[in-house]
Amino acid sequence: MMTRRLKFVRNLLSIAALGAGALTAAAAPFDDATPAESIRVPEGFKVERIYVVPGESQGSWVSMTVDPKGRLIASDQAGGLYRITVPEEEGAQASVEKISDRVGHAQGLLCAFDSLYVMSQPPNSQGESLLYRLTDADGDDRFEGADVVLKTRGTPGEHGPHALVLGPDGNSIFLCAGNHTAVPPLSRSYVPQVWQEDQLLPRMWDARGHAVGILAPGGWICRLNPDGTDVTLVSVGYRNSYDFAFNDAGDIFTYDSDMEWDIGTPWYRPTRICFAMNGSDYGWRSGSGKFPAIYPDTLPAVADVGPGSPTGVAYGSGAKFPAKYQRSLFAADWSYGTIYSMELQADGAGYVATHDIFCSASPLPVADMVIRPQDGALYFVIGGRETQSAIYRIRYVGEESTEPIQAEVATNPAAELRREFEAALLDPTAEVVEKALAELDSEDRFLQYAARTLIEAAPKPLWIEKIGQLSPVARIQAWIAIARAWNGGAAQRAQVAARGVAWLSTIDWTSLSQGQQVDLLRAYGLIFARLGAPDEDSRQAVLDQIASSYPADDRLANHELCRLLVYLNAPNVADKTLDLMERTASQEEQMHYAYCLRALTQGWTPQTRERYFTWFNDAAALRGGMSFEGFLGNIKQEAVDRLPADARNSLRPILNAKIASSEPTLVPQNREKVQTWTTDALVAAIENAGGERNLERGREIYAEASCFKCHRFESVGGVVGPDLTAAGGRFSVRDLVEAIVDPDKVISDQYATQQFVLDDGRVVSGRVVNLKGEALRVLTNPLDPSSIVNVDRGSVEQSLPGKTSMMPSGLADYFTVEELADLVAFVRSGAVKTIAKK
Repeated sequence: MMTRRLKFVRNLLSIAALGAGALTAAAAPFDDATPAESIRVPEGFKVERIYVVPGESQGSWVSMTVDPKGRLIASDQAGGLYRITVPEEEGAQASVEKISDRVGHAQGLLCAFDSLYVMSQPPNSQGESLLYRLTDADGDDRFEGADVVLKTRGTPGEHGPHALVLGPDGNSIFLCAGNHTAVPPLSRSYVPQVWQEDQLLPRMWDARGHAVGILAPGGWICRLNPDGTDVTLVSVGYRNSYDFAFNDAGDIFTYDSDMEWDIGTPWYRPTRICFAMNGSDYGWRSGSGKFPAIYPDTLPAVADVGPGSPTGVAYGSGAKFPAKYQRSLFAADWSYGTIYSMELQADGAGYVATHDIFCSASPLPVADMVIRPQDGALYFVIGGRETQSAIYRIRYVGEESTEPIQAEVATNPAAELRREFEAALLDPTAEVVEKALAELDSEDRFLQYAARTLIEAAPKPLWIEKIGQLSPVARIQAWIAIARAWNGGAAQRAQVAARGVAWLSTIDWTSLSQGQQVDLLRAYGLIFARLGAPDEDSRQAVLDQIASSYPADDRLANHELCRLLVYLNAPNVADKTLDLMERTASQEEQMHYAYCLRALTQGWTPQTRERYFTWFNDAAALRGGMSFEGFLGNIKQEAVDRLPADARNSLRPILNAKIASSEPTLVPQNREKVQTWTTDALVAAIENAGGERNLERGREIYAEASCFKCHRFESVGGVVGPDLTAAGGRFSVRDLVEAIVDPDKVISDQYATQQFVLDDGRVVSGRVVNLKGEALRVLTNPLDPSSIVNVDRGSVEQSLPGKTSMMPSGLADYFTVEELADLVAFVRSGAVKTIAKK
């Protein structure tokens, strides 16, 4: 067995032979960080590794800031603070000094107001994290003072308090925290402090125990004065945002984490870029309780990214980069070794973004990054969870201009009005409330949300009596505000609930758009969850309005119709929902319906019960994240627990059936090969097919070809491949056909695999999805997100780039040209749809 030094030399020879795509995964003890030449960046950019952290003496670094002299300050995740003097000349190494042992363990650092702020999670802190302000009173370039200016409570660790960012006014500090951190004592709040769990059906906690018992509002962003006073809550509802940044307009953007154990469930939410406008709630709730992005009481992401571990965020203003990148948001993914560049574009009152890979390698656990004003370069640090740390610098050396560009601030009327509503949240006046009432029926999601949030923050006498003057769509939003903000006694709540149903049930269901229908259903859900269950008259009024429309043509409307109709124990809801389950295209949709039906207490027949519980036996072949199997088992168990004794006895053969284990496959089942397609032949055949395509049939083929198992489309599907919702807007028919027929031709860095040759002769192939110390966690099967193999870096003899895509070739060969034409048309249709619009 080779020594680590010999393996390191052998790996260097392999890299020289194979090119920049091959990465070393085993190396000498203190030269173990990814080489700069193995890191991919766009043409014209250059990466330099300026310091490799000796782990035994300096630990694993996770946060970074720039001091007024241009030096970097970094913190060991489990130790002290270090100051790094950056080399100006290319090829030179940084010099490092330790500046504090007593204060450290920081996941947030900021140099401002002649101080160093350190968001510290000290060991043995018994649930308390401390914001230190370090000062140098005597000017000797050393920090003598260390005052605690803020304390937070919660579970210390990676879901605790994180980044510190200087406010755009230059007079305040902003702080973000993960969902295991309680909101600190507040002086004021832009967010109406009315958050609740808002679950119409019983919530299921995570099947493996994560975040059990942790309630709203989840992760948060707040503003405070330099001395730690005047704490103002800005935005809530995140799972675990590690960092955030301001754009030129002073708007906040953060990169929120997913719950990877939820992959495959209907409540899974990918990592995403969120616009944290004042008063926003992005809807994180523990377990199955997360709000869908279509809900009116939350907001859609600016961009859904995919699975990963979000860390550092920086805005490109001040970078000595071409203009495109000066207007970009840079967002780091620790797990997949990627820095994305997000092109933010104003979209009415909100934003949308497209993202590209700016920097990538594997492994490359990017923890934090900063743009250094002195040279306009982007510096990033890798490390965390005891992994090898290093600091890198990215400079632009190409021919495009890097002159500073004029700041771009969206000045469209919707954005200006949204900002007026945001500013008024702390002190709503009658005049601005009138403006907000007029925007409750806006088709702009962000403007409508800002208007309703302002209504919730305003004194009720300013608006409560004006509901009768509103349009039906505005009335829905007003009743959402009433349900959320009402604080009377039980008897009064019941009266208000009955009045709300009376008002809303007169709205013509068919006159509403799909988004407005979902809003109405959510309004009922909030009324019943917060103000109390409906009496029989109210129940019947709602059923008369909506029951005949189930099932609807729209998938998202069906999800919410099912939820509400199950809650109301509507007649025939079991039959109708089982019909949907049996013909629906994805496991997430099937699981949603099973999840809802577990709570149905009336209207079952022996036949519907048999159909329902048989589904669980079929569902044994489904795959998902680490909690997926447990969630399925818990859904079934809760349904069994609600069975009468006689029904349980009659269903015993189904409930106790032994299910043969099976491996998931991408090969279409029960189909014969049609022909071996080439790209040219299939493109020509699709063009000759002509005619109007059947998008519903295309969706069926998408499911039958197992596309849903790996690719997300309109918030449904797997996450090991690219999200295809907007693919039609970026790719031609030929591009899509080539990706289907010849997936190995172009393999995106984001989805590339690696082969690890181990010293015992084994070869492990897959994608590195996580790290811990010397262990690499490799996903080996794209159809099974829990198929993780732990690889000890010390046992790796070679790490080679995978030459094949995780998507197999030949899938198209099982389908006819008409079916494939419908499939391509279906994928391209996603570009003209969006759940962010009504």
